[in-house]
Order: sequence, then structure tokens, then C-alpha cells
Amino acid sequence: MTNDLIALIANIALALSFVIGLVFGIAQVRAAARDRRERLTLETLREFQAREFLDLMYFVMNQEIPSVREGMLKQPADTQINLMQFAQIMESLGILVAERLINIDLVDKSLGSFVVTSWDKYKVLFYDIREKTPDPYLGEYFQWLAEKIKKRMEMNPRKPFHESHK
Repeated sequence: MTNDLIALIANIALALSFVIGLVFGIAQVRAAARDRRERLTLETLREFQAREFLDLMYFVMNQEIPSVREGMLKQPADTQINLMQFAQIMESLGILVAERLINIDLVDKSLGSFVVTSWDKYKVLFYDIREKTPDPYLGEYFQWLAEKIKKRMEMNPRKPFHESHK
């Protein structure tokens, strides 16, 4: 064998090992991203089932949400905290969906129209606070998520699972 042939075989082996390593690396990164998404999805579902979140859902369904910031500030501390905590959870949920860390289908299937109806209750207060503070970003992901889910429900309503998988 000549030196040229040995060098050619070595270069081919080196290139082949690089390609195999690259393919393996890409597969590992994709698997890690999928695992992270699955863990976050499961964690989110657990949060939706937690007593604290259910208490907040009950609170939002049964509480009159003030229409102005001053009205919110006149509420008892516990009411203000519940109002802000629920809004923060919805904001965080919107961020997770917007950043594609969790799938909007998860939110649609687990909370669905509740996101839309809760935004409808909050929006007058948020618009008032945005204008008076001024904080144009307040609740922006909560609003975005509610509008996105509402549009999905109007444009492409899904059949209930028990009806579509008999």
C-alpha cells in the first residue's frame, strides 16, 4: 500500500466517524428536548390538579373581578393575592405555550374555555391597569393565550375525546 492510499483511507474513516458522531449528537439533543417537554407537560398537568390551583379556579369563577385598579386595591389582602396569583399562573402558562415549551393542545384539552372565560373576567381590570400604570405588558401572555384558544375553538372546534374514540 502506498502512503497516498493509507492517507485516503484514514481521511475517509475520519470523515465517516465525524458524520456518525454528528448524527448521534443530533439524535441526543432531540431526545433531550423531547424528554424535557414531556417532563414539563406532566408537571403542568399535576399543577392543574393541585388543590391550590383548584381553589384559585373556584375563586375566579365565583368572584366579581374589579374593573379598575382602585377597586382591586380596596379588596381584602387575600382577595388581591388570589387575583394576582391566578393572573400570574395564566401569564406563566401563556409564556410556556408561546415559547413552545408546552403544547397548546395540552392547555386546550385540560383548561380550554376556562382560559377564555377567565380572561374575559380579567381584561377590563388589566386594560385599566395597563393604561394607568402605564404597563402595556401586563397580562400580555394571558391575553394572547386566551385569544389563541378562543380562535382555535371557533375555527377548528374539536370533538370530545369520548365521542371521537368510540
